[in-house]
Amino acid sequence: MKRIISTPNAPAAIGPYSQAVEYNGTLYVSGQIPINPATGEVCSGDIVAQTEQVFGNLNAILTAAGYGFANVLKTTVLLADMNDFAKMNEVYGHYFTAEMPARAAFQAAKLPKNVGIEIELIAAK
Repeated sequence: MKRIISTPNAPAAIGPYSQAVEYNGTLYVSGQIPINPATGEVCSGDIVAQTEQVFGNLNAILTAAGYGFANVLKTTVLLADMNDFAKMNEVYGHYFTAEMPARAAFQAAKLPKNVGIEIELIAAK
């Protein structure tokens, strides 16, 4: 059975999609960018601050669905500049410390709202 996940603790979708969809014990979380859900504004700061905001948004969605970072199987990281990979990776490592999920990381020509990072993930119970 499909369940749509929505929480005010993460940015509202900026298009015709859901924050996340759960199906048969698997959670598919849409790409999150560094938007502060309280203000609706893009987080100011460098890639470290932007990555922290993205993980805050991901955490809010995971929590709303009854999941946590330990449930994450796969992530996809999109960066506006691959030179930011090492700094992003340092923040990333704070959230995944054991049984690391699979991951892909790409440089994208342009991300929504001209942000530096977007991360999507898949989790399962």
